Amino acid sequence: MLVHFSKSAFWTAVLVLALGATPFAFAAAPTTVPAATTALPWQQVKLLADVMQLVKQDYVAPVDDTTLINSAIRGMLAGLDPHSDYLDKSEFQQLQIITTDRFGGLGLEVTQQDGAVTVVSPIDGTPAAKAGMQSGDVILRVNNTALDGMPLDQAVALMRGQPGTTVTLLVLRRGASKPFSFTLTRAEVHLTSVRSRLPQPGYGYLRISQFSEDTADGVRDALQALVKQNHGALKGLVLDLRNNPGGLLDAAVDVSDDFLNSGVIVSARGRAPESNFLRHATPGDILNGAPMVVLVNAGTASAAEITAGALKDDHRALILGTRTFGKGSVQTVIPLPEGGALKLTTSLYYTPSGHSIQAEGIIPDIVVPEFKLNAPAVAEGLTEANLEGHFANNAPVAEAPGNLRADEQLAQQDFQLYEALNVLKGLTIAGGN
Repeated sequence: MLVHFSKSAFWTAVLVLALGATPFAFAAAPTTVPAATTALPWQQVKLLADVMQLVKQDYVAPVDDTTLINSAIRGMLAGLDPHSDYLDKSEFQQLQIITTDRFGGLGLEVTQQDGAVTVVSPIDGTPAAKAGMQSGDVILRVNNTALDGMPLDQAVALMRGQPGTTVTLLVLRRGASKPFSFTLTRAEVHLTSVRSRLPQPGYGYLRISQFSEDTADGVRDALQALVKQNHGALKGLVLDLRNNPGGLLDAAVDVSDDFLNSGVIVSARGRAPESNFLRHATPGDILNGAPMVVLVNAGTASAAEITAGALKDDHRALILGTRTFGKGSVQTVIPLPEGGALKLTTSLYYTPSGHSIQAEGIIPDIVVPEFKLNAPAVAEGLTEANLEGHFANNAPVAEAPGNLRADEQLAQQDFQLYEALNVLKGLTIAGGN
C-alpha cells in the first residue's frame, strides 16, 4: 500500500486552545506542512498499512479507509495526553461555532479524568447550570449508554442534539451516597460572558462566565455602567471567575491588561519556536488602582487561570476561594487540507512569576470553601434570647438596618462573595480610600 504524505498548503490560521475541550484563540501559523526533520519510521508505517489491509480483509463487517484512518489518527493523539485530539470536519466546525457566543447543547464544559467524563463547569444560564450540575460531577451514562472508556468526543456527541430534545445524564457527585439523574432539555445556548451589579454602594461585582470574542469589550462597558450607577468611581471590585472554564487566550490577556499598568501577563514555552510567546501589560488601569478581589474555585480553568495568575503575581488583586482546576497546557489547532484539524499540545503556559499551573492550579491568597450557611446561624447566631428561661425585654423590638439584613442574606446565598466584599472594605480602609 502506497502511503503519500501531502505537502499541500495549510490554512494560515492556527487556533491556540486555552481549554482542552473547546475554547480557543488565534495565532499566526506556517502556510505549508513543515518538512520532516527526521526520517519517517517506514517499518512502523508499513505495519500500520498492513494492519489496515488485514482489518479491511478479515473484519466481520465492511469498513472503509476513511473510518480506519480517522480512528488511527485519533488513537495516535489520544495516547499523548488528555487534550490532544483529531477533529474531523464537523467537529472542527463546532469548535469554531462556540466562540461566537451562540451554539446548541446543554452548556457543559467537560474533560476526561482517568477515563471518566467529568464536568469542569456548567456555563451560566444554560440547561446544565439551571438544573444544578456542578464542577466535578462525573457523567456515567447518557440516556442508556455507559460512558466508561468511551473517547471524550464520542461522549460529547451523545449529549449534543436538536434544541428542544431531552437527554438524561446519570451523574456521580462527590459526597453523594449513590448516582442520580438529570433530565435536561437541549437548547440553543446564548452566552452572555459578562454580568455586573453593585452588591453594595461603592463596590462593584463583575462576573465572567467564559472568555469569548466580546468579553474584553463587555468588561469595559460593564465597568462604565457600574461607575455611572454608583455616581462616581468604585472603591473596589470583585471579579468572579468561579466555574469559568476558560476560552479565548487573547480575551483573557486583554481583560488582565485592563487592570494592569505594566508587567508580564503570561508566557508559554514549547519545543517549537512558534509555540513560545510572552504577553506584556500596557499602561492604563481602568480601575485606577482601586482594590480588587478575584473569586476562584475548582471550576476556574485555563484562560481564567491565566487572568487570576496574572492579577495575583503582579500584586494587583487578592485571590479568594479554593484551588483552581490546573489546566496549564496550550493546544494548537492546526487546520488540515481535508477540512479537519489536529489539536496538539504544543506548550505549557506560565504565570508572571514563572509558575506553571499544570495539574497544580492557582492557590488562593485567602482560602474560603464554598458552602451555604443556614439562615438562622447567619442571621442571629446564639444569643441570650435563645436561652431557655431568659428574662424577657418588653421594649419594642428594633428592626435591623436594611444594609445589615442585606449582608445576612448575601452571606446565606454566597459566602465567598460576602467574604470578598469584607476584604475589599478592609483594603479600602487600609489604603486610605
